[in-house]
Order: sequence, then structure tokens, then C-alpha cells
Amino acid sequence: MAYSRKLFFLAVASLAIVQMAMAGDPDILTDFVLPTNLTNVDGTFFTFTGMRVLIGIPPPPTFKVLKASLAEFPALNGQSVSYAVLLYPAGSVNPVHTHPRSTELLFLAEGSLEVGFVDTTNKLFTQTLQAGDLFVFPKGLVHFQYNADAEVPAFAISAFGSANAGTVSLPNTLFNTSIDNNVLALSFKTDVATIQKLKEGLAPKN
Repeated sequence: MAYSRKLFFLAVASLAIVQMAMAGDPDILTDFVLPTNLTNVDGTFFTFTGMRVLIGIPPPPTFKVLKASLAEFPALNGQSVSYAVLLYPAGSVNPVHTHPRSTELLFLAEGSLEVGFVDTTNKLFTQTLQAGDLFVFPKGLVHFQYNADAEVPAFAISAFGSANAGTVSLPNTLFNTSIDNNVLALSFKTDVATIQKLKEGLAPKN
């Protein structure tokens, strides 16, 4: 009886692991998915014009990202793809973050970037990218991009294998939420005053 129960739980656990490994955007049974308030569409529905604002603009004063994901582009629903354009002024950084639902494939169109990610054994993989290079950030792993050039901006395009890759910014998640200061101080082996300074620096500017 006990042995059979163990086998049952092992089978259930194995199935759960397989399902987690296969997790991603769900397959659809139609060519595309329309919002419930639409019954008839034309080519406009499949067109995203939100990147037009990039044409001819000067580099922004701080790091900027424009997204074409499910939230901005409903036609992506069920298509397992999305897109982002990343603008890096000289000396700027895209802070450490993760995409829990997708791999990221970055194409550097202009400038240079220092990039890297950390795997689950805490090994850091870094590279210096030049214009024309691609770099892959594996799904769910912590990563960053840094324009170390003090004078030249950089411009990159990222493709994602999900219509809704999600972004978890580690600085904001850790220090710009209501996690208790004592928990953070103990976790980072520091004091509450240091945690408070970090929180102040990341607080939204009015």
C-alpha cells in the first residue's frame, strides 16, 4: 500500500516536472486569436506602429525600451513572439533583470554593449558585443546590458519566444517594494540603514 502510494506520488511529480519543462505560450487551434470585442479584422489588426516614434529621434537621456508585446499589440496573442527596441545612451545600463517566460535574442544594431547572464550554478557569462552581433539570454536567467562607452550611444533589438515574456527588475523587485527592511538586511548581510539608502535611491521621482 505504502509502496503503491509512493509510486503514485512519483508519477504525479514527474508529470508536473514535464509540464513545467514544456511551459510556454499555449498552442492555439486557429490561425490567430481575435479579442472578444472584434469579429472582423483587416491588415491593420496585424500592424504595430508604435515604433514609428523612433525614426529620426536623438538618443534619450536615460536607458529606454519600447515593447511590442501582447499588452501593446493584441495580434500577438497565441503567436509566441514579441519584440523590444532598446536605446542605450552613453554610459547607461539596462539593470539586472529576468524574463520568466522567455528566452531573449538580442541583435546589436549600433554601438557596443557589455552583456552577461548568470546561470543556476552562479557562473557568469559575459561578452563585449559590436554592431551586427547577436547574443542569447537563456530563459529565466538573470542578465544585463551595459553601454560602457562614455560618448557613443547603442541601439539594440530583442526578440522573445513569448507574446508576454515578462520582466522582473531585480533592483525594483528587491528594493522598491514593501519587503521588510530586516529581511533584506539579513539576506544581504548588511544593516537596515544601507537597505534604506538603496530604497531611497530607487524610489520613484516626482
